[in-house]
Amino acid sequence: GRRTFMQNADIIRAGIAYIEQNLKTDITPEELAQMAGYSVCHYQYLFAQVTGVSLAAYINRRRLDRALEEISVKRKAIDAAMEYGFDTYAGFYKAFLRMYGCSPKKYLSIYGTHQSISEVISMFTETELRKVLNNWNIPQGLPISDVRIVDGTKTANNVWQIGKDYILKTGDRAALLLNARIAKAMAAQGLAAAVPVPTKDGGELTDDKNCFMLIRKSKGEPLSKAERFGTDCGDFGFKYGQSIAKLHNALAKVESDIQPFEQNLFEQVTEWALPIVKKQNIQWSMGISDVFFEEYIHNFGAMFEKLPKQLIHRDPNPCNILFYNGEVSGFADFELSERNIRLWDPCYCATGILSEKRNVENAYEKFPEILDTILHGYDSVNPLTAEEKQAVYYVICSIQMICVAYFESVNEYKELAKTNREMLLYIIEQKDRINGIF
Repeated sequence: GRRTFMQNADIIRAGIAYIEQNLKTDITPEELAQMAGYSVCHYQYLFAQVTGVSLAAYINRRRLDRALEEISVKRKAIDAAMEYGFDTYAGFYKAFLRMYGCSPKKYLSIYGTHQSISEVISMFTETELRKVLNNWNIPQGLPISDVRIVDGTKTANNVWQIGKDYILKTGDRAALLLNARIAKAMAAQGLAAAVPVPTKDGGELTDDKNCFMLIRKSKGEPLSKAERFGTDCGDFGFKYGQSIAKLHNALAKVESDIQPFEQNLFEQVTEWALPIVKKQNIQWSMGISDVFFEEYIHNFGAMFEKLPKQLIHRDPNPCNILFYNGEVSGFADFELSERNIRLWDPCYCATGILSEKRNVENAYEKFPEILDTILHGYDSVNPLTAEEKQAVYYVICSIQMICVAYFESVNEYKELAKTNREMLLYIIEQKDRINGIF
């Protein structure tokens, strides 16, 4: 019979482990396909589907990564290049430049050292997940698939879709229980919320050494890209903004019961993300002026303390906002999490739409209008303060710098890092238009 997505993922993981052990030898698609029992063509298709990158690009990336690690501990660049299968130093140099945006010497002068991180995806096998699902009274044998965002990238290694109606999550016990409390509080406010399905013994979590929670999906589906980038993109933008504001009203009512973690966005950016973006600015010759960084620290620093803070969703990506019969029906429950500035959520929703520009020709042209309507939709339900209206540009820059810093640090998201660098440059160019919204 046909193998499920999860079984294919297990097979590709075995292939990745093999690649990792044999990076100094000639690895062919034929031998990997033979090990998996597939044709070469089908294996390569599955590899790209599971990892988000072609087999050849993946092997090339890992060889460059490992060679760079050896060069960083004073090995001769030409020796490391030859050992990892590059016929000439020129070939290695060109491939390195494409992946890292600068020469090995320049990279190490910016970052100092480099540690290669193995990409064997640590994830549960289908057999393990089926065993976990026995904790609930649901039909046996439902298909298990990864949860993917709109452009096909996997959201996380700890979330799975079970059949059409359920989501299975694993993670920190306290965080899962916190999310369950928020979902119940939202349901009490009349909002569609992903509440946990009780286990066979009546609890919310499994008692395995790994904590799992099963959630019933809210009614509705995310809007397709065609619907989001159609002629009336202002209409759905307004609805996104209104729905986030309504969600915030519900979250504000339950915040005191929950006592969530508080994130200081300004510190998070200035102490962590901004220094990484400065390094990438040199590495990739992005051309962001020092004035941008100085103005960000000075201007946003002065505004930040005045911005209203509360419990937020934190990940209101368009693929996490569900529509049913043309109206917002609820939010997919992934990262309901922290107390932060409330402006984060509507701005994050807008940048989530902008990030789809890889697949949509006119995403950049539509962005100012989409941002405008999301913010006005929010403002119509939950009026924004004068300080919030002034801070929109800097909040969007904050979100982008965090995304650039995070995606570059995770090997499987390198492509997204590139997209987010381009988005940051575009947003900086649009400063006057963004500031002109209010």
